[in-house]
Amino acid sequence: MMHGREKSDPAVVAKKPTNKAGPTAAESAERRAGAEGNVGQQSTRRAQHRESVSQALNRVRQVARQRKKERFTALLHHISVDLLRLAFFELKRNAAPGVDGMTWQDYEADLEHKLLELHARVQRGAYRALPSRRWYLPKPDGRRRPLAVAAVEDKIVQRATVAVLNATYEEDFLGFSYGFRPKRSQHDALDALVVGITRTKVNYIVDADIAGFFDTVSQQWLTRFLNHRIGDQRIIRLIQKWLRAGVLEDGVVMTSERGTAQGSVVSPLLANVYLHYVFDLWAQHWRRREATGDMIIVRYADDIVVGFEHEHDARRFLGMMCTRLEEFSLTLHPEKTRLIEFGRYAASNRKRRGFGKPETFTFLGFVE
Repeated sequence: MMHGREKSDPAVVAKKPTNKAGPTAAESAERRAGAEGNVGQQSTRRAQHRESVSQALNRVRQVARQRKKERFTALLHHISVDLLRLAFFELKRNAAPGVDGMTWQDYEADLEHKLLELHARVQRGAYRALPSRRWYLPKPDGRRRPLAVAAVEDKIVQRATVAVLNATYEEDFLGFSYGFRPKRSQHDALDALVVGITRTKVNYIVDADIAGFFDTVSQQWLTRFLNHRIGDQRIIRLIQKWLRAGVLEDGVVMTSERGTAQGSVVSPLLANVYLHYVFDLWAQHWRRREATGDMIIVRYADDIVVGFEHEHDARRFLGMMCTRLEEFSLTLHPEKTRLIEFGRYAASNRKRRGFGKPETFTFLGFVE
């Protein structure tokens, strides 16, 4: 309940400051399920469920927008049966099973009973997260990207929790953050980068790559960052259960105090929360207080491009960025992080100095 507000609003108490709001979050959308019985009645119920969830998340969003320096102390009740149902139908139906061996189709059988029982466990704190199953995705360079496959129930609860947290954090995240956010895409990030390079006096680019980001995130720092905005410790404990559940590989469950389960439903949001506090707020402050010329920032998850008008700004920023990341258990990849001369006038400037063509860089798979 909201202190001093009507009962239907989430509760908050005054605490830590945040930053300016970003665009509103997209609503969860239930995909069409195989109908049994009266299709019209099922469609009506699905519409009612979506409306119920939408209204609840809108209340969270409005409070987040209006009360930016306060913490949400009552969020768990928004993880309703309706939201869990929507989360289930958003899952990929052909996804590989987790350690429990249960597929989407298996869980759909007697779905309502399972969701009611799952909801009861979540609300009373009896829900337990299972280890994720490790598998590897081949990369173009021959290496393999480790991913984690969660059990169906873990995916459902994670997706529902992400929907609630998105309603909060979408009012906090900054405009230059594009990765894994509602109503934002890789093309939006690329468009922002092109506009920034062509319409400002950018002459130098810092192309930054964080080494093993998803494997090196400090879970202790992540929890502290979450507590800046989330005062409902039941939500924090849910997230900690997923972080501590570990990964099953070759019959052995491995746990760690570092990293998030890359490939899990909740991991992208946690990554954005972490980098919001570690990089985004700091970079925004640096642009306002330290930069002596034009400066642009585009971040898509852990892929970061920063443009500068002046070389000395670029060099200072890169050095200070290294120090900043190290304070929070992150490092820049020495071979993949570069400072290059790049911009509208880079070619003519380099030709005038007797140099060759400007270097290029790759952002989200596109060569700039």
